[in-house]
Amino acid sequence: MTHTPTLTGQDIGQAEKATRAVLDRLLAETRTEFHGWVILNVLGTNGSTLDQNELMGRVVHGLKIDEPTVHAALAELVDHGLISRTPFAETGPQITLMPAGTARFHQVREGIGQITQRLYGGLPTEDLATAHRVLATVTERANAELAG
Repeated sequence: MTHTPTLTGQDIGQAEKATRAVLDRLLAETRTEFHGWVILNVLGTNGSTLDQNELMGRVVHGLKIDEPTVHAALAELVDHGLISRTPFAETGPQITLMPAGTARFHQVREGIGQITQRLYGGLPTEDLATAHRVLATVTERANAELAG
């Protein structure tokens, strides 16, 4: 009698840590900090400019980190000329990708595309779809528990 292993949090954690280590190597090659990358990615995939409060909310919620950590990452990106912060009286500060930030975004995204192909390439589409559904459900339940 064979026993098919059941997916556990440990399995998910090991996969996350291994893939994060591969991502961290890419980020080091591009001189990009992880939190900074997340900000560049949010901006790059959402039209290059966002209200600072909206951006903060997305990053804090998505990474489960505190606002001072995000503020520090924003400041570092501004210092490196990758983003700009423009104050607007009515809506609050706007965060915008600068040309160097757009270039970095595309550089890292291209690297992630190559990593994705190496790690996920050849896996059955049905298995990937099932894994996506399971992980989305686990994430949804964990977020609900954190909110409750």
